[in-house]
Amino acid sequence: MEPRSQSRGRVKPRIEPAEEAAEEAVSLGQRRAARRARKRSQVTRASTPRTQRRFSLFSLMSWRLVSGVIVIGLIAVLYLFLTADAFFVSAVGIGGERYLTREEIFRYSDVAQQHIFWVDADDVEARLEAVPNIADAQVLIGWPPDMVQLLVVEREPALIWEQEIRVWVDVNGIVMKLREDRADLLRIVVQDAEEPIAVGQVIPRTIVDGALQLKRRYPDISVLLYDSLTGLGHRDTRGWTVWFGTGEDIDTKLLVYNALVEEIYPDIQPGEIDMSDPDRPSFTVLWRNG
Repeated sequence: MEPRSQSRGRVKPRIEPAEEAAEEAVSLGQRRAARRARKRSQVTRASTPRTQRRFSLFSLMSWRLVSGVIVIGLIAVLYLFLTADAFFVSAVGIGGERYLTREEIFRYSDVAQQHIFWVDADDVEARLEAVPNIADAQVLIGWPPDMVQLLVVEREPALIWEQEIRVWVDVNGIVMKLREDRADLLRIVVQDAEEPIAVGQVIPRTIVDGALQLKRRYPDISVLLYDSLTGLGHRDTRGWTVWFGTGEDIDTKLLVYNALVEEIYPDIQPGEIDMSDPDRPSFTVLWRNG
């Protein structure tokens, strides 16, 4: 007998019915677990955007509420600043005054009843420095109660100018209102004035300088004359008037004048001596002795 050939194909193992049922139960459980996992994943993906949207909407509403509260608060504060009486200037602190009164300085500043927000320090300083009596002004702006402080430096009078009215004149020739009579100041009387002098006008600096130099040379001089043609004049106690012109080169004019008087007096009694040009002095004769 020929031997039975052995099959080389795979031989499936025999699965018992109980085992097959158990395997099917496990596969079914896995499939159910997988479906439940997929459902949970879908639910999570579907619910996540809604949660984020709710969170974003809540955040947006919260910031809008906070912004609204801030805006309302700022409006209330601004309204308070613009309407409260405490921020309107009714009084100021003033320092440096000497001849001017505090009431005058306050009036010149023109800040009464202005709101502190609209007060410009530069404008107030310019208004104060436009006053002839004030040489310099400083304005400080702060908060109540001392919102505005005015610090001024007044001009010092150098002489008294009499041209129908009496005024003060400082070393720069600026005409100021006379605040008080001062016997220590040199007085200049204008002889040919056609109209009164006005506060704020300017006397030529050479006239002021010349008058002050004469005062320093002759401290006993208390009054000088002024004529628009012949300039500064002085009434000599010996009976004549000497004219010095615009006041320039006073030292040279005084030297020539003293030499001239020594030469002609007392043989000649002059009526007027004109020293406006020291190179060509002239004089009028009242009489000659002998």
